[in-house]
Amino acid sequence: MYTVKPKDRDFIQTVDDHLFCVVGYLHPPDGYTAYLKYVPSLDGKWERDGQRYSRTLPFYHVGQVENTYRYLKENYSQYLFDCHVRNISISWVPKNHVKQYYSAREKLQEIKGRGAKDSLERKLLDLSTVLEEKTGIKNSLGVTGSILTGSHNPSFSDIDLTVHGYDASRKLIEVLGELIEEADLLKSVTPEEKEKWVRNRAEKFPLSIDDMRNIAEKRWNYGYFEDTYFSVHPIRTDEEITEHYGDNTYHRKKVVEGTATVSDNRDSIYLPAVYRVEGADEVSEVVSFEGLYGSLFEVGDRIQFKGILEEIKGRTPRNRVLVGGAGSPDSYIKWV
Repeated sequence: MYTVKPKDRDFIQTVDDHLFCVVGYLHPPDGYTAYLKYVPSLDGKWERDGQRYSRTLPFYHVGQVENTYRYLKENYSQYLFDCHVRNISISWVPKNHVKQYYSAREKLQEIKGRGAKDSLERKLLDLSTVLEEKTGIKNSLGVTGSILTGSHNPSFSDIDLTVHGYDASRKLIEVLGELIEEADLLKSVTPEEKEKWVRNRAEKFPLSIDDMRNIAEKRWNYGYFEDTYFSVHPIRTDEEITEHYGDNTYHRKKVVEGTATVSDNRDSIYLPAVYRVEGADEVSEVVSFEGLYGSLFEVGDRIQFKGILEEIKGRTPRNRVLVGGAGSPDSYIKWV
């Protein structure tokens, strides 16, 4: 059984060949918090070991994840779990239902060791080499998504990188911005693609077109390498995972709205994104499981939020507002 601490965006293949994506860092001792990403399908676009797969959701969004709960309840209820720590129902994979655990960092090291099997893996190796050389970080990158599970298709699959650790992530954020601005090795999306993204997301989130444009201008973790789309996602290291399952319990109170000033955004690069705030009536954090709001707001920014007020009891008692959690489809964070 896998013994390293589970990481956000690792993958799990179950004994019935479903593929789950690990979420966050709070996991029961006998399983993994994860959402269903790929299901066996005769006409699926993705394939590995003779098995075809379809994707259950086009991108991570709390509403779409909750849709997978219905499928699981009807067909595979063993992957639903009443969590006494979070006090909600979640999807998970019990350890006794794990067929294979896929580590993002180990997968990239495997591909480096054996060499690329196809054109997409070759681009992955070239891109990771560029980023490691430009940043000076070594052995901090990984690969997630369909490349991680070996179900990718070079004709349409993307490259989804992970970068592990705060210092490596901050360095990569800086270097990526420089490389995309130079537009030589890496290229940004076109203005037309950005506007399409803005309008598409504005239909799915409780934000205006102008709010989405502001977010689009702050997004740093995507672009093109040799005409293939790539994204980058910061991941905590073992040493940065300091909360153990059961250290705290989370108690939902009510939906709240308010404004606050960001006082600390160090942990906003991860999922969940954590913004410590001041001036919000006993609320010390605004925390988002919706990736849209990660790495957006700077210290000193005034923000407006809507989400679920949670009281946290245990080792580090506090109140927080949860954005992008189950039961809060219209939650948001935006600049005032």
